[in-house]
Amino acid sequence: MEQKNEIIEQFLERLRQSIEEGRFVKLTLSKPGGQDKDLKNIYARLIELKGEEALSFTLRYATRDIVKNHPAGEGVAMVGLWLGQDFLNGDLLTLDEDVSIQYSKKRKPRLFFRAASQAEQPPKEHNKPKQYFIEAEGNPYLPAMGITNASGNVVASGQRKFRQINKYIEIIDGLLQQHPLPAQPHIVDMGSGKGYLTFALYDHLANQLGLQPTLMGIELRQNLVDFCNTLAQKAGYDKLSFRAQDIHDYHPDRIDMLIALHACDIATDIAIAKGIQAGAQIIIVAPCCHKQIRQQMHCQTGLQAILRHGILEERQAELLTDGIRALLMESRGYRTKVFEFISTEHTAKNLMIVGLKGKADEDALAKVDSIKQDYGIDYHYLERLLEG
Repeated sequence: MEQKNEIIEQFLERLRQSIEEGRFVKLTLSKPGGQDKDLKNIYARLIELKGEEALSFTLRYATRDIVKNHPAGEGVAMVGLWLGQDFLNGDLLTLDEDVSIQYSKKRKPRLFFRAASQAEQPPKEHNKPKQYFIEAEGNPYLPAMGITNASGNVVASGQRKFRQINKYIEIIDGLLQQHPLPAQPHIVDMGSGKGYLTFALYDHLANQLGLQPTLMGIELRQNLVDFCNTLAQKAGYDKLSFRAQDIHDYHPDRIDMLIALHACDIATDIAIAKGIQAGAQIIIVAPCCHKQIRQQMHCQTGLQAILRHGILEERQAELLTDGIRALLMESRGYRTKVFEFISTEHTAKNLMIVGLKGKADEDALAKVDSIKQDYGIDYHYLERLLEG
């Protein structure tokens, strides 16, 4: 134990010295080893905060990043807590040397030293220029959608939509790192609307990731379908197309990724069922409206005293509807995540359910039955679709 602590202290001491002597470049903690499986890595850089140096940690999760700033001394202590517990690799880059700490399967650490790979320090500005997955300049679809002007600058009225597009692509990119698609993926966007996110996804997959996607947008409104098809042709997106059709009547032979954002009420269930039945590797939905379950709800537990208030019953119906959706997806072999898509300043309908193809949860249906019994629910629409 003493040797183990000594090795960690050597690493932390080099981290302290590099900060105090102005030689620190960056720090990365990787190879997760803790309980939080969604936390992929941590990146640390030095910033100036209120005139003092601080370590800025970016905690990178599968679907989001969280930034936490700590005074330098406190930040070094945080690294000591993470190493050997949450992360089994640490890489410290300084102007003089690169130092790595690596843990074996038995959690025994070793230090490795290499010549410095960095000759300059990064800037210490607190607010770094934002790097976007989808850049404003040079994208042919953004001006046509009113997000940028002819010069490639985001217009005032397009700021929120531009941030939403980039957050969406950030989520998709994170999911693809966990569950890659084939080189020529078939993707369906059910309820594609004006195509903001559909075009951005095609752009990212084809032009950034080098895939050859075939992407179909399904939308009821013929005028939006015509607009999007014309724009796709002008942009040179040969394998991006849109069809005016009810998603219930769409029967694809193959889907690798299914997307349905803000499909109202049972339309979300129809989309999920289509994805499951087509064997989609990734299913992404952002539900909207939750009427089907609320109309049946008759709580059989002590929560009835709370749910007599309409607004609370409505919110509970949303939780139950989406929670059961996730469980039903798990029963069919999907690992699910339910999280906030974008902040409520953009839209109140901001929940996203993601399913990645994996192993079925044999207990999921029993959990659904228990929930239905507690809340007096006869059936969930997705159940019937999957049974059929």
